[in-house]
Amino acid sequence: MEHTFYKYQGTGNDFVMIDNRQQIFDKNNTKQVAHLCNRHFGIGADGLILLENHDSVDFKMVYYNADGNESSMCGNGGRCLVAFAKQLGVIENEAVFEAIDGLHHASIEGDIVKLKMVDVNTIEKHEGHVFLDTGSPHHVQFENDIETLDIRTKGAKIRYGAPYNEAGSNVNFVKKLSDKIFAVRTYERGVEDETLSCGTGATAVAIAMHALNETRDNLITLEVPGGELKVSFDVENGLYKNVWLIGSAKLVFKGNI
Repeated sequence: MEHTFYKYQGTGNDFVMIDNRQQIFDKNNTKQVAHLCNRHFGIGADGLILLENHDSVDFKMVYYNADGNESSMCGNGGRCLVAFAKQLGVIENEAVFEAIDGLHHASIEGDIVKLKMVDVNTIEKHEGHVFLDTGSPHHVQFENDIETLDIRTKGAKIRYGAPYNEAGSNVNFVKKLSDKIFAVRTYERGVEDETLSCGTGATAVAIAMHALNETRDNLITLEVPGGELKVSFDVENGLYKNVWLIGSAKLVFKGNI
């Protein structure tokens, strides 16, 4: 069967987008999803996202990792999907959509998409790292030699190790550049490698840095290999709310496969 697809990227985190409002895509075919995401034999992407109809909000997001399995929330994918929805004429400049972790509000101006993330009220502080869930689970730790670090090897060891084991966690390595700017490199589960950017990871790092008193700002800049993301939030009695992930989302190309 032939599918029309759109390739989008948000600070280098890239996705295959398919308009599935007519339910033409076989969502149980994990091998097909993995093939489409394969950079040698398919289109090539960190994940695949379906845009579907929803009864009460603008649309529904169905997200698959590059390994073909449906996964937890993807922040950059959500931002790219908002840009895709605008291109399709589903929305204008604002959106409400449902993802696996609930409803998300978003706005788009030019190629900048602001996506509201889930509230975070549990931040586990351990010796040497922090763990929190921003729609996806994230391990966050400082690393001084972040520029030369073997992300794939060190990330995989943490991702598969205790206490994460089979369920796994995304792994973020952080270097503080200033009071409100942090460099981040992320190993993503499901991709099983470093990605140029991770939206839920950037969100997790921003909140973790505030919780660790590494910053007192509530607008944090994250420098990732694929560009720059910003995260803003409010804090009230340990609850991080009104969390917004902000960055570019751009169409790369359209095709048929």
